[in-house]
Amino acid sequence: MTLGFLTTPLLGVTDMAVVGQFGDAALLGGLAAGAVVFDVVFTTFNFLRSGTTGLVAQAFGSGDTAEEQAVFWRAFLVAVVLGILLILLAPLIAGGGKLFVDPEPRVAEAMQTYIAIRMLAAPLTLVNYSVLGYVLGRGEGVLGLLLQAVLNGTNIVLSIYLGLVLGWGIEGVAWGTVGGELVGAIFGMAVVLTRFRHAPPLALRRVFDLEPVRRMFAMNRDIVIRSFSLLAAFALFTRQGAQLGTETLAANAVLLNFFLVSSYFLDGFASAAEQLAGRSVGAHYRPAFDKTIWLTAGWGFALAFAAAAICLFFGEALVSFMTNAEEVRDMAIRYLPFAALTGVSGVLAFQMDGVFIGATWSRDMRNMMLLSLGVYLACLYGLAAAFGNTGLWIALHIFLIVRGLSLLAVLPSRRQVVFRES
Repeated sequence: MTLGFLTTPLLGVTDMAVVGQFGDAALLGGLAAGAVVFDVVFTTFNFLRSGTTGLVAQAFGSGDTAEEQAVFWRAFLVAVVLGILLILLAPLIAGGGKLFVDPEPRVAEAMQTYIAIRMLAAPLTLVNYSVLGYVLGRGEGVLGLLLQAVLNGTNIVLSIYLGLVLGWGIEGVAWGTVGGELVGAIFGMAVVLTRFRHAPPLALRRVFDLEPVRRMFAMNRDIVIRSFSLLAAFALFTRQGAQLGTETLAANAVLLNFFLVSSYFLDGFASAAEQLAGRSVGAHYRPAFDKTIWLTAGWGFALAFAAAAICLFFGEALVSFMTNAEEVRDMAIRYLPFAALTGVSGVLAFQMDGVFIGATWSRDMRNMMLLSLGVYLACLYGLAAAFGNTGLWIALHIFLIVRGLSLLAVLPSRRQVVFRES
C-alpha cells in the first residue's frame, strides 16, 4: 500500500508540473487553492475509506463474512447519495472556497474553474473510497495497490494529455481527474461484484440492521470531525500563505507536495496498522495488537527519515521541474527544509491514526485532533505574525507532533479497557 499511496502525490506533482509549464503564478495558485477546497470537502468524507477499513477488518478478524459485505454496501449507498448532493452544491462550494481563501482575481477565476469541473466526479470519488476501504480492511494490499495504480495512473496520463498536449491547462488537469475516477470506479466495482457473486447471498435486512448502522454513523461522525479539523488546518495554512502574496501561496503549494509524498509514503504503514489492529481487536487477541504497534512504529520512523533525506537531496531539482516561475521557484527552495522534515514530525500521528481507526476508537481520535487543532491555531497566528512564512511552517510541524503525542498518551488506557473487557 505504500507503493499504491505513492501514486497519489505523484498525481499532485504531475498536476503542478503541467500547470507550472505555463509560467503563470496565478494558475499555480488557483490549482493550489482549488485543490485545498476540494480536499476539504472530500477528506471530510474520508470516513467512507477509513471507517470501512476498520469495520471490515474487525468483521474479518471475527470471521463474519456477511458483515464484511454489509459494511461495504452501507458505505456504497452513503457514497452515492453524498456524491450527488456534492454535485448539486458545487457552485456554493466554489463560492465558499473563494470567500475563505480570498485570493487575487485571476487566482480566484482559475480556482473556480478547477472546482466546477472536478466536482462532477464526486460520486465516483466516494465510491472509490468505499471500494478501497473494503479491500484494505481485508488486508489485500496487492489489490489495493492495483486499484490505486489504475485510478491515479489513468489520471496522470489524462492530465498530461489534456493539459499539455491539447493545451487545456488547468481545465485539462481537472478533466483528467474526472476520467481517472471514472475508470477507477468501473474497475473497483467490477472486482467487488465479481467477488460477491461467489459469496453466499446477503439478506437486505442485514445491510440495514439498526445496531451496526448506528455504530457506523457514530464512528463516521467522529471521523468527519477529525478529518474536517485536519483539512481546516491545511486550509488555514493555505489561506495565511495567500495573505502573504501570490508567490508565497504558489511556493507553499509546490512544497506541500513534498509533505504529500512523505505522508502517502507513510500511509502504507498506517493502513497496515488499521487492518492489523482491527483484525486483532475483532479476534480479541492482544499480542497481535501490541506487535502491530511496535512494527508499524519502527518501520514508519525508518521510512520517515528516508523520505526526508530523499526530499532534501532531490528537492531543488523537483521544485524546478514543477514550476519555471522564477520567484516561486526561489522561494520554494528557500523553505524546502521545512517541507522535507514534515514526514518526520508527522509519522507518529499517521501511525496512531491507523491504530485508532482499526480499533474503531474514533471518539478519542476526534478529541485529540480538536486539542491539536487548538494548539495549532494559537501557534499559526502567533508565529505567522512574528515570522511570516517561516512561522507558518513551524506551526505546521507543531501541529503534527502534538497530534501524534496526544494519541500515544491515550493508547495505554484504551488498550487496557478493550482487551480486559474481551
